Formats: sequence, C-alpha cells, structure tokens
Amino acid sequence: MRIALGQLWQETNTFNPLPTTRESFEQFGVLRGQEMIERMATTNELGGFIQSLRQWPEQPELVGLARLPAWPGGPATAATFDWLRQELIDALRAALPVDAVLLALHGAMAADQHPDVEGEILTEVRQIVGPSIPIVATLDLHTNVTDAMVRSTNALVLYHTAPHIDVVETGTRAAHVLRRILVEGARPITAFQKIPASMPAEIANTQAESGVSVDLKRALVELETQPTVLTAGLATVQPWLDIPDFGSSVLVTTDGDEQLARRSCAMIAAELWRRRCEYLPQLVTIEDAVAKAHANPTGLVVLSDAADATTSGAPGDSVWILRELLKYTWPREALVTLVSPATVALATQLGSGQAIHTRLGGVRDTRFGTSIEFDGQVVRLFDASFVLNGHLGKNMPITMGPSAVLRQGNVHIVVTTLSGPHFAPELFQAAGFDPFAASVLIAKSPCGFRAVYSQRAAAIYSVRAPGCAPTDFWKYPFEKIPHPTWPWDEIEFWEPRPVIFKLRD
Repeated sequence: MRIALGQLWQETNTFNPLPTTRESFEQFGVLRGQEMIERMATTNELGGFIQSLRQWPEQPELVGLARLPAWPGGPATAATFDWLRQELIDALRAALPVDAVLLALHGAMAADQHPDVEGEILTEVRQIVGPSIPIVATLDLHTNVTDAMVRSTNALVLYHTAPHIDVVETGTRAAHVLRRILVEGARPITAFQKIPASMPAEIANTQAESGVSVDLKRALVELETQPTVLTAGLATVQPWLDIPDFGSSVLVTTDGDEQLARRSCAMIAAELWRRRCEYLPQLVTIEDAVAKAHANPTGLVVLSDAADATTSGAPGDSVWILRELLKYTWPREALVTLVSPATVALATQLGSGQAIHTRLGGVRDTRFGTSIEFDGQVVRLFDASFVLNGHLGKNMPITMGPSAVLRQGNVHIVVTTLSGPHFAPELFQAAGFDPFAASVLIAKSPCGFRAVYSQRAAAIYSVRAPGCAPTDFWKYPFEKIPHPTWPWDEIEFWEPRPVIFKLRD
C-alpha cells in the first residue's frame, strides 16, 4: 500500500502589493521526497499524517511528493503557479502507482490568472490518479472552499480552532478519515454549503470561554463523534481575498448518509448566518489604544495591529502605531516589529551600539502605509531563526533572516529581513527580550496571538489602523467578489441549500 503525501501552503492577501514568488517558497523551506518525510515527521499537518500512517497495522509505504510552503503574502505570480503545479504534479506522476493521496493545503491561495490555486491543482491530481483513488486534503479554517476542491477530493478536513493550535491534530484526523475510506470501505458523501459572507477574525476565538466560535466549534466536534460522520468543517474565509468565487463555507462528509450530511451542513450554516453579527469586533483608535497602554502601570498590554498582520498576508512594515508609541516615555520595553531588509542592511553596516538615522515604513505597503523619520541606536544584530509552537505551528522551523533591534528611548523595534510570525514570543526571545515583561507589545495578528498572550496580558486591545488586512475590510475597494455578500451588502433573507457530492465509482 503506497500513500503519497504533499503540502502546498500559502495564504494570499490580494491587497498586498508584493508578489509571492518561487523565492518566497524556497526561503521558507522546500522539501522533496524522502527528505520531506524525515524532516516533517513531527511538524504540523504533515507530522499528523506521518505519525498516524506509521501506526496503521498495514504499514503503508509513505511516498513524499513535495513540501511547498510560503509565508502569507501577496498573490503568486503566474510563473510561480506554473512552478508549484509542476513540482507537485511531476512528483505525483513519478510516484505512480499510489493507493491514496494525502495533501496538506491552506485553501486560500491565489495567483495571477489563477484565483483558485488549490482547486486547479486538486482537479489535476484527480485526473492523474483516476476516480477510484482516495484523495483527502486538510485545509485552514480560513480557506476559501470551491466546487472544484470538493469535487476533486473524497474529503476535506478543516482546522477546528482559531487560533490555529490543532494543526497536527488536523493531520491526524485526515489520516483517520483516509483509513476509513481506503481500508474500512467508507463511501463518502459530502454536503457543501457556500455562504455569502466573510467574518472578521478578531474575536473568532474558539479558545474563549464562550461565544459564537466556541459554540460552532463544539457543534462540529460533536458531529464528528457520530459513527457515520467522517468530518465536519466550517470555513469563515480569508477576508482579504478579492476573487470571484468568494465566501464562507460549511462541509459535512458522512459514510453514505446523505440526509445526515445535508441536514447537519444546513444546520451549521444557518447558525453561522444567524449569528454573523457577533463576529463584528470593537475597535480602538491608535491614539486611544496607546494611551490606554501607557496608563496601565503594571503588566503587559498587547495591541493587535490586525491591519498589518503578517499572519494575514500583510507586508509587515506599518509604522502607524509605532509613530504614536514614540510620543510616550515607557517604564519598561515597548516592543514593535517591522519587516525591512534595507533597514537590517543599514544596521548591519553601522554595527551594534551605533547611532542610526533612517526612515521606517511605507516601503513594502505602498497602498496604505506611511513612513517616519527615526533617530535611535542599533542595540543588537541577530539571526531570527527559531522553532514555532502555538498558533500556526508545532515544531515548525522559522527563518526570518538577518535581523536587528533598534531603540529610541524605551521603544524597541525588532526589524527582520523576511516576513513571519510577527507576534510570536519566540521572535522576541530571539531578539533578546522577555515579551511578557514588556510594558506594551504590538502583535501583528488579528486573533492568533491570543493563544500565547491572553492568559498573561493585563489588557488586549484591537486597534483600528490603515493596512492591507483591515478589520473593517468591507469598507475597502473589493472589485471581484460576488454580490450580495455580507457585510458589504445587507441581505434580508438567506437560507442554506447544501449541494451534495458523492464518491465516484
């Protein structure tokens, strides 16, 4: 028994003016064949696949295709899409014959001329292996599910958590679903419901004590305890994705029970629609947020700069909040991050301990960014490499390149060459700080940062600021999404009518 494994992972933000290229993937860490199997055995969805498959009594042969990951960013170029497609498809052709295919995908990747990257690739995978070979894929909770994705697979298995702390577990669930199909003979029937809505991510916190996300997650998990349910998932979609086939989705896949799939899918979709307004967050202005942080004498205050969230594909060089922080004297460190290879190069040329005069911001985000004059000191130079555990990662190697710490007063700016998790404690620790001992910390993340900071922060505020990943995204110029779609449009009445996809003979 031969099972092919692969990964294509990138979340696209179509407002980011910086294109995602082949170099973006190679910088993150492309792996192929057996090397992928060996090095990813305990990491994220691939780790969940590998650990689970190795416990099967049948001892299947694991065939590595390719791991193709890039950090969230702008749309991929058409040439990059062609390269990604060739990498996966050529590897699959070389691996034939296989008895099944397991793929770890994001599900919200777009490229020039290819708005549904995963749908196109899954369609070709199906054409290559034929109708009888099971294909199971994992997806991020913010995936944009399309008909092509559902039609080409036997099951799609989604994260249940936001922050995304169940990445390995999702891989394990997907391998279990594959076993039920491949070994136990389950015959998948999927009910798929597209929902004309996109939900803000700020309070979509499944780890909270209560709320709409908590309730919907509980309903999905309970569904999956039923013997005939293979998997159930809800996708609230990547909001900053201006493409034609856009919207939230619900998927329920059962073993032969069409009525249960249809009924359960409609129930979850109707509940999401009924409670959609609960996703709308309370935002604080930059001025008020910084003033509130300064007025807090003890403990850490975290300010969420969602509009420049690198986890949402924003460029990471916003200085809107930094400009306000510099107006205050802070009793302990005020920590900010910035993506700026040119600034790192200048700091490296000057050296640690030297004065630095430069302009910061507005280079990568040329649409919504601004720039400021900065006079300070190069505190230290370091290499931003660490292992991410928590939101988005488990045993996940991160390399953000040569980096520098700049300081003006007690405001410290962690400047990296490459984008990455610009919220992670591991990043601040690599830069020489204890993030939990700071006065204030800017997390470039809408919700995922809560996985590590919510229990240790004295206060958290979601800030309204300009950027490529704004919380109030419906106020920005989308041109390609379908209408009506909430919250861009008011919709008086909508009811779910799931579409059924059955296993091919």
